[in-house]
Amino acid sequence: MKKYTYTEKKDTRSGFGAGLLAAGKKNPEVVALCADLVGSLKMQDFINEFPDRFIQMGIAEANMIGVAAGLTIGGKIPFTGTFANFSTGRVYDQIRQSVAYSDKNVKICASHAGLTLGEDGATHQILEDIGLMKMLPGMTVINPCDYNQTKAATEAIAEFHGPVYLRFGRPVVPIFTAPDQKFEIGKAWMVNEGADVSIFATGHLVWEAILAGEKLAEEGIDVEIINIHTIKPLDEEAVLKSARKTGCVVTCEEHNRYGGLGEVLRNYCLLTLLPQWNLLQLTILLGKVVSQKN
Repeated sequence: MKKYTYTEKKDTRSGFGAGLLAAGKKNPEVVALCADLVGSLKMQDFINEFPDRFIQMGIAEANMIGVAAGLTIGGKIPFTGTFANFSTGRVYDQIRQSVAYSDKNVKICASHAGLTLGEDGATHQILEDIGLMKMLPGMTVINPCDYNQTKAATEAIAEFHGPVYLRFGRPVVPIFTAPDQKFEIGKAWMVNEGADVSIFATGHLVWEAILAGEKLAEEGIDVEIINIHTIKPLDEEAVLKSARKTGCVVTCEEHNRYGGLGEVLRNYCLLTLLPQWNLLQLTILLGKVVSQKN
């Protein structure tokens, strides 16, 4: 098992703030909008540097998405910021109609996602956001693992044309990826090569997967750990290669079992690894079971 160490812990939302500032310095078309959560989204440095390129929308998330979509028509690259619950669930209609179906170049940036937001309670948590966003046409879904990767991802999506959902969080987590990394959208990162079991992890739980891999190594289990920072588009080649090698797939994520990384990999492996006749038989069998229950 490859040894990963760290000297500092930091929240991934701060990585977003640093990345937003860097993207703004590179491209004058980058603008930011926030729904009354500048401090929580770590956007103050961008505001200090580019006050004329920031719009405080107040607690009006739906309006923020509409304004962001409109700004793209003039060539701007808007980054919207609020909690994941409000970035997706509250404004799903606006994202669906004004951003996804219109293929607007809006970057929907969401903090406080998943269960690790324990302090703020259930009303501010969301475990359905990845599922909601990945179903939308043309939407890229990214969930980086630490401060450095979140910063790199934020800079990368500024150069990528198309709607993006960028998910990050509040808790401090170890910084274990390279500060000068090149973030490739849609390209999985091999954290550790192994032969017995494949752990596909995303977001904050990549570090937890590493810790699990170390414990399993002590028991003689050779673990392959892959960071799926881009859930859509999925790095199908990396998934297929690892699944075929180990024959055992585990997913690690902060999300509902429906719609998240686990469901994505399950469906892909089912369609790809099972022979077609087995898939047909399985479909018929499931159909019979449903019919009998009804």
